[in-house]
Amino acid sequence: MKFSEILHQFGDAATVHSLSVDPDHDPEITGVAAIDEANKGNLSYVEGAKFGSFIAKTNASALILPQDEKLQAIAQQHGIVWLSTPEPRLLFAKAIAIFYQPYRPAPEIHPSAVIHSTAKIGSHVYIGPHVVIEQGVEVGNDAIIHPNVVVYPDVKIGDRTILHANCTIHERTHIGADCVIHSGAVIGAEGFGFVPTRTGWFKMEQSGYTVLEDGVVIGCNSAVDRPAVGETRVGRNTVIDNLVQIGHGCQIGSGCAIAGQAGLSGAVKLGNRVILAGQAGIANKVKLGDGAIVSAQTGILSDVAPGEIVSGTPAMPHKVYLKASAIYHRLPDIYQSLKELQRKLNNS
Repeated sequence: MKFSEILHQFGDAATVHSLSVDPDHDPEITGVAAIDEANKGNLSYVEGAKFGSFIAKTNASALILPQDEKLQAIAQQHGIVWLSTPEPRLLFAKAIAIFYQPYRPAPEIHPSAVIHSTAKIGSHVYIGPHVVIEQGVEVGNDAIIHPNVVVYPDVKIGDRTILHANCTIHERTHIGADCVIHSGAVIGAEGFGFVPTRTGWFKMEQSGYTVLEDGVVIGCNSAVDRPAVGETRVGRNTVIDNLVQIGHGCQIGSGCAIAGQAGLSGAVKLGNRVILAGQAGIANKVKLGDGAIVSAQTGILSDVAPGEIVSGTPAMPHKVYLKASAIYHRLPDIYQSLKELQRKLNNS
């Protein structure tokens, strides 16, 4: 595929490019690669000026660059064709989709699948080997259910949703359209609800619902639990990484991103566009406002205001955390200085 053909597919996102200056230099592009691993025929990208040094070293034939004339000049100098955009990484993601499409099986129902007679299956659906679909389940059009998936009774699955192999969807779960549930994930299992008594723990039945709105992505081996009453809800276009725990009764807004090994206790509320980095932990019933950002391994014990960036355990404003971290490494010296000061005061 010629570089000019890629530009054509990008449309209005690629109006500034090297072919405007040198239309005859239109190399064949055969794939995409990271800039430090790219070879001849590869398209790569540079996200900002701090990565500009890679341009002179790369073997890539084409680059997606930010709106930086200096970087464009360097690429031109090294014979690399380029296009410029305000969001190089986003355009590179779109470039990957030109050269790679995920495996999508043709619609069929495998003869080994076990489907209850009351289940409603939409059109153009793929149901793979050894899938179990219980009574009252509704599966939308163009859905894909890969092998060994188990869908409990009365579950609803929206159009074009993909359930990858070996995930499990428990009862009282509603999954919207265009969702992706990856392997090993468990959606709608019983929340951790037990009441202490003098003789032990009394199990509180989890009679609520789990709702994933449209466009939600759940990573491998993550869990979204069903509550005792009410619902656990994940808002539209929220993406959740592998090994994430979403406790019973949590309310997660739209457009959130939750990285691996993060854990939300029961009844946590996240606003829209909240970001949780890896291994962040949030205590019971805590609220995070719209646009809040939680850095890796942060422990959240109280509410976080909209737009605030927090770090550390217990969480504090990120700028304060950076100052505290700098002091932390100096604590042995500070302690010695304090001891010396105390000695002098005692001897005075």
